[in-house]
Amino acid sequence: MKDFKKLSFEILINAPVEKVYRIMIEKSSYEVWTSIFSPSSTFEGSWSEGSKILFVGIDENGKKGGMVSRIDKNIPNEYLSIEHLGELRDGMEILDTPEVQAWSGAHENYIFEVKGDETLLKIELDTNQEYEDYFAGMWPKALKKLKEICER
Repeated sequence: MKDFKKLSFEILINAPVEKVYRIMIEKSSYEVWTSIFSPSSTFEGSWSEGSKILFVGIDENGKKGGMVSRIDKNIPNEYLSIEHLGELRDGMEILDTPEVQAWSGAHENYIFEVKGDETLLKIELDTNQEYEDYFAGMWPKALKKLKEICER
C-alpha cells in the first residue's frame, strides 16, 4: 500500500448538478477552470467509465506532457473517479519508473451533492508529500474558477 495522503476540498455552487457536471468535463470549460494548474491544460480521450484519458499541457520548453489516467467510475451528476496510472513525457507514456510508481494508482474523486438549487462539489484526491502543498494551494483556486463559470 502506497503512503498516500488524502486531501479534500469542497465548494457550494449556485447551479444545478447537471450543469456543474457538464461544465466540469466539457472540453472548452474544462480548459478554463484547469488553467489554474497549467495555462495550456486540456485532455485527450473520453470520460467514459473504463476508458483511458490523458491530462495534458505544454511545458516551458514547448513539449506536451501530463498524466496518463483511466476513468475508474463515472456516474453522471453523482460521482466521477479518475485513477492516475503514469506520466506522458515527449509523447511517450511512462508507467514503470520508480518516480511514477511512487504515485501511480492515486485517485481523484468528484462527488456531486444536490443542495436545493445548488450543488455541493466535493473533491477527494490521493497525493504524496511532494505535491501536498501544491495541491492545497491550487485546488481551492481551481474550484473558485469552476464556480464562477457555472454561476454565469
